[in-house]
Formats: sequence, C-alpha cells, structure tokens
Amino acid sequence: MLLEIRGLYVGYGGAPAVLDANLDIEVAQIVTVIGANGAGKSTLVNAIAGILHPSRGAILIDGEDIAKVPPHSVCEKGIAIVPEGRRLFTQMTVLENLELGGYRPGARAAVQNGLEEVFALFPILAERRHQIAGSMSGGQQQMVALGRALMARPRLILMDEPSLGLSPVIVQDMFAVISKINERGVAVLLVEQNITKALEVASYAYVLEQGQIITSGPPDKLINDPRIREAYLGI
Repeated sequence: MLLEIRGLYVGYGGAPAVLDANLDIEVAQIVTVIGANGAGKSTLVNAIAGILHPSRGAILIDGEDIAKVPPHSVCEKGIAIVPEGRRLFTQMTVLENLELGGYRPGARAAVQNGLEEVFALFPILAERRHQIAGSMSGGQQQMVALGRALMARPRLILMDEPSLGLSPVIVQDMFAVISKINERGVAVLLVEQNITKALEVASYAYVLEQGQIITSGPPDKLINDPRIREAYLGI
C-alpha cells in the first residue's frame, strides 16, 4: 500500500474538520474523495501534504508515519500537491514556475527531462514558457500548477479541485491528462466537486460529509447508491 490513513483527526482550534478518517491508496491508483463544500476535503489534502498537522491519527507512506513532518519532507517521500486555486508565482514566467517544482534533491538531476515531459503533455506551455504565469487563462494556469507538481517526480499527486472555475472543454482535457499521468504509474488522490468526472476516472471513491467518511467503494457501487445519486448526482 502506498498511502494509508488511520483514525485521522484534524481541527482548526477547537473545531473539528476531519474526524476519524481512514483511507487507502495503492500504487498507481486513482482515488477520489467527493463531498460538498465544507465537508473537509481540502483539510484532508493539506494534512497529507504536511501543511496541516493532525491532532491524532496516522498518515503512512510505505508504512512510515509522516503525520507530523514538514511539507518539504512529505515532498521527499514522493508526494506533490496541486492546490486549490493553483497558487502560482504569478509574477514569474511559466518556465520559472515549472522549474521550482524540480528543486527537491530527487528531482534536480531530471529537470530537463521533466520539462520535456510537461511540454509534451501541455504543448501550449512550451509555446508560452516565457509568458508571465499570472497573465494566462485559468485553464492554462491549472496546466502550469499540474506541470509544477510533475516536475517533483512524484509517486502520488494530491489534486484539490482541479476543475474549479474551468470551462467544460478545459475540464474534459484536464481529466484526460490525469488519466495519462496515472498510466505512467503515478497515483492520484483527486478531491473534486465535479463528481461525475471524478467517478469516471477513479477506481475507488470515498464520500466525505461534515468531516466524516460516510461510505466508500468502487465508482459503480456509489453511482448506484440511492443516497449518493440523490445527494450528489441530482438523480
């Protein structure tokens, strides 16, 4: 097992955001966590990335607990994040943003190869490598954010609402790229409000409500669950 989460509790002050969560991701697997706004999805992602530290519980990578280590140490374990809102360095160029993703020791020797791979996935970024990132469209900025994560040569990418604010055409392209990345052996934890698209690409899904995982299973099981169909798919 690549990632194991056991009994995770994360709060803000005295307010709990994630309660007793258990979650598994196998090597080269796409897992999605779905839920409404405020369910605790981003908190879960930020805890795995080391941005937030849980009050209790374990986050295991290859059996090693990383729940209390800083973000750069999490990155060293092969985990990269595509944060909600992209969080690019908007006054820097596309190329400079991408190069920042390759600064961890395990990725520095492969920066040029990493750039070639990112540009193959997103040819528009090759054309605009010297453009200021903040001047690009939302979809192009999301490409930069995903490319930056890939530059770290991760085994697992955490993606927090990658389709947020994007046009339907760009969303379709983004999910196609996620599948391509996974085919290369990279696992993906996908936090997403576009539940239909998330369930299309994932092999396993968790449903988070008010900080608690209320059910989980293969996408076809959840799609046929009357509660999920009514609450999340509008059926």
